[in-house]
Parts: sequence; C-alpha cells; structure tokens
Amino acid sequence: MLTNNKNVLNWVDEMVALCKPDQVVWIDGSEAQLNALREKSLASGELEKLNEEKLPGCYLHRTIPNDVARVEARTFICSRKEEDAGPTNNWCDPKEMYAKLTPMYDGVMKGRTMYVIPYSMGPIGSPLAKVGVELTDSIYVVLNMDIMTRMGKDAFANLGDTSNDFVRGLHSKADIDPENRYIVHFPEDNTIWSINSGYGGNVLLGKKCFALRIASYQGKNEGWMAEHMLILGIENPQGEVKYITAAFPSACGKTNLAMLVPPEVYAKQGYKVWCVGDDIAWLKPGEDGRLYAINPENGFFGVAPGTNEKSNPNALHSAMRDTIFTNVVHNLDDNTVWWEGLDKNPPANAVDWLGQPWNGKESTEKGAHPNSRFTAPARNCPCISSEFNNPKGVPVSAMIFGGRRAKTAPLVYQSFNWNHGVFVGSTMASETTAAATGAVGVVRRDPMAMLPFCGYHMGDYFKHWLEMGEKLGDKAPKIFNVNWFRTDDEGHFIWPGFGDNMRVLMWILDRCDGKADAVETAIGYEPKPEDINTDGLNIDLDVIKGLLNVDASLWKEEAKGIHEFYAKFGDRLPEELNKQLAALEKRLG
Repeated sequence: MLTNNKNVLNWVDEMVALCKPDQVVWIDGSEAQLNALREKSLASGELEKLNEEKLPGCYLHRTIPNDVARVEARTFICSRKEEDAGPTNNWCDPKEMYAKLTPMYDGVMKGRTMYVIPYSMGPIGSPLAKVGVELTDSIYVVLNMDIMTRMGKDAFANLGDTSNDFVRGLHSKADIDPENRYIVHFPEDNTIWSINSGYGGNVLLGKKCFALRIASYQGKNEGWMAEHMLILGIENPQGEVKYITAAFPSACGKTNLAMLVPPEVYAKQGYKVWCVGDDIAWLKPGEDGRLYAINPENGFFGVAPGTNEKSNPNALHSAMRDTIFTNVVHNLDDNTVWWEGLDKNPPANAVDWLGQPWNGKESTEKGAHPNSRFTAPARNCPCISSEFNNPKGVPVSAMIFGGRRAKTAPLVYQSFNWNHGVFVGSTMASETTAAATGAVGVVRRDPMAMLPFCGYHMGDYFKHWLEMGEKLGDKAPKIFNVNWFRTDDEGHFIWPGFGDNMRVLMWILDRCDGKADAVETAIGYEPKPEDINTDGLNIDLDVIKGLLNVDASLWKEEAKGIHEFYAKFGDRLPEELNKQLAALEKRLG
C-alpha cells in the first residue's frame, strides 16, 4: 500500500470486490516497476519496441479499429439534477447510470490484473494541484499516465491521510465493445467510470475527464478555473517573461502556438518563447490578486499527422524519446514510425495503423489514422518553460480566444473589458472545413473551446467567468480574440500564420503594458495597421488593413447566430451576456 488514507483504501477495496481481478498491483512510479510492465506488454504484443538508436525508449501501440477517438455520444455528465448538466451535455440520472454500469463491471477483471494508479494533476505539492486514483486493467493506460501525469506514490503527498478530495477513476477495457462503451462523469461524487475503450482520450482519465470535466465543476465550487487553454511565455531581450493563455477549437493551430518558434525578426533581437502547456490550464488568483496558471499535465498527447519539422519542430523533437506512438505507420526498414505530413518520403516497406502491410510510395490509402497520437514527456520539449514545475504557477497577462473564420473576425481585437471578453469567449466559433464531415463553411459555436468539456451547465459556466472577473477586478488579464484564418476571394489564407503569429502576440503584450495604441471599433479595440510588425514579411499595409476590416453586415448576421445560440441556455444565461449582445447590435447600428 502506498497510502494510509482510509478513503482511498476503502474505495479500492469496493472496486476490487466489484471487478474481481486476479491480482491488484499498486503503481509506485518506480522505473523498475515500469520496466517490468513494458516487458510484459512487449511479450503480449500490446507494444512494439522501436529503434533504440533513433527513437530511444519509444514504443508503438495499435488500438482496435472501432476505438480510435473520443466518443462524445457516449460521454455523460451524471449530475443529480438534469438541469445542472445543461443543454450541451448528455445527461443520465446517476442512480440509473450506476445501475446500468455496475453489472458491466461485475467480474470484468477476472483473469486480469487491476493496476492502482495514484497521480497528481499539477506539480507535486502545488496548492493548485489535485489528486486522482485510476484503477485500470490496461498496461497501456499505466504507461501513458506515467507520461501524462505525476504518477506514483509521491502523488499522495497532496492528499494526506484523511482528505477525501481525490478523483475516483475506474476503467476497464472489458471487450472493447462500441455498443457498450461509456465514459461517464459523476461530478458530485468526484467519480469517473470508463468501460469498453482502450483509446487514450477515453481512458487516460486524468486528461479531459478529470482535468476539464470534473475540474471545471470543482473550480466553480472552489473559486478557480479549469480551461481548455495553452499557456506560453514570451521572454524579451532583457529577460522579462510575460505569460498568455489561449483557447482554440480543434484544427486552429493550438499546439503550434503553444510551441511557437519566433520569426527571425524577433529571434535576432533575443526574444524567446517558452511552453508551459499545450492543452489545459488551471487558473487561480494568487496572493497578489493576479490570476496564476499551472498546466495540470506532465506530457503531450499530440495528434501525429501534420506534425513535422516545419509546422511544429518542438512537438516533433518532444516525441523523439520515451514516447508512445499510437496508430501510426511502422517503418519496417529501420524500425521507426511515419505519418502523413511528416515528410514527403512515405516508407515502401511498412505496416499501416491497422497492422496491414503498406507501401506508402504506391498506396492511395492513408497509413496513419487521422487521429493517430504521440504521448511524449513535456521535459523533452526544447522550449519547455523553466517555470513548468513552479508550484505557484505563472501570472497571466492576457487571455486569447480564437477560431477559424474566413471573413467575419479580424486578425486581432481586444475586448472593451472583462465582461465583454467573456461575451467574446462565449460566442467563439469556427467554420467547418473540408476535413470535417458535412457542409463546408457552417458556423460551429464552441464557447471558450469548452463545449465538449464543460462538466456542468454552460450558462452557470459563463456566470462563473463573470464572477471571476469581479474577484480579480483591475488585476484581471486582458482578453483578446484572434483569427489566423482570413481568406481572400480564392480561398487562400492571407496571414502567414505559424511563427509569424508572434507578431500579433507582441501587439497584445504591448496593449497589456499600455505601450500600444488601439482603434475603437464596433466589436472591440483593434491595432493600428502600422502597429503590427511586418518586418521581413512580404505584406503591405493595405493587406493588414484588410485583415483588420470589420464588415458590419457580416457582424449583424453573426449577432443573429449568437441570439440563436444563447436561446439554448434559457434563463440560466447570465443577463450580462444579453446586455453585451444588445450593446454590440447598437454599436453596429
């Protein structure tokens, strides 16, 4: 046993009695124990060892073809009252859900080992960190949780011997049966149950399940925030670092921004960019009244396709050692991995993500699954921040929302104040691209990029944001919106994106420091076109003016869409947001 905490021990005993494993192994996080588990996985074929010279400590894993992504239709928030889950979540009465799932778990681990995984979300000993315990019958889960969290006996340090404040996670692969696949959250019980999946997003219960769905509910009750946000620091030539958090829906370049490589114009002057987190931020007011952020995770669960030396060299280099690759191509010639978008040289002698022989030079079929992944330790990242393990977190100067809009949203604007910023975040949207199924150009609202991850009623979530603003007062971060995806009439992107997005971040930080002017528009404060640094870019001032143009007719359409979206939340929508919408319409004339 790694703890004397009776709450933990009693719960583990109950779950052992339910699942009936042949044996129970407590995971202490030691390298000896982990190596034994790796050897066991290699023997069973669950993992394959990759080239030790080229990819030291790296392994390949394949999931079953019916189990390759998060399943939102099978993800539930089981609050005691239906209205507390809200219109954007699947709800079921907790009593009913426990009654449905308990028989599925009954004896599910017979003939298997139950692994007891204690883990800390956030640095061990941090006042912002929280403890979880995941019970699983999957070695793959143990090895991934080792990368993604601070796993092992030290995780119990924050809990002590008496506290009951830990998240109870129960996972079984069972039969990997999609018809009986459930990822279920019981926010009032601090509990997550996942069954019939082996895919990371459904089974690494520290990730979206705890760090966002359960933690967002905890944050509302305890006065902090769990957000689907990256955290990055920009260091100026004098060595001062300012921190930014940013929320983007998928396919908007979030990881690329988190690990941004400064363009030459800034690199030559001595500017540096540091990654604190690529996906999730926990935010809490510090002793000085400012908002501080930690990354609750300890690794990156990145999408492989499209990651390459140009798009995201830092992510690629993070995955060069001690990484688990899932559902990518196995290059048999040198025992390495490959995926679409890595380079222009698909291997001729390979095995695809389904385990079938694959000749990438001749095949028209994709070799890697579009949602194939790498689980890589954050410590590998060349630009990981020295503050990554700071128990206090980092002070946040600016918060950014963004989406993919062809014409409506300008390159960047600042909200008038915190409440207006909450309005901007609550109306965040992206237009569907060809990559998503269905029609192209349909506006999909994804408030704060939290639509699939908010563990309670989204109207109450907006209210919590407004209350946090009151609490922070004039020390609140400034809120901005960006759009890297404006297109010309032929559909080509106008802004270069990638590292050049730093040019926009620099204006944002200048605004936070009171060093840059702005122009007031109907939607917020915009930069003067000449205040966006274009040195070294082949872009003239008129193009920047176009990128900042606010088309009132498009925004009037946008306002109609916001009315429709807000109607979903009924009387749980804070009145302040209706006022903000009315004020926008008035400014648009």
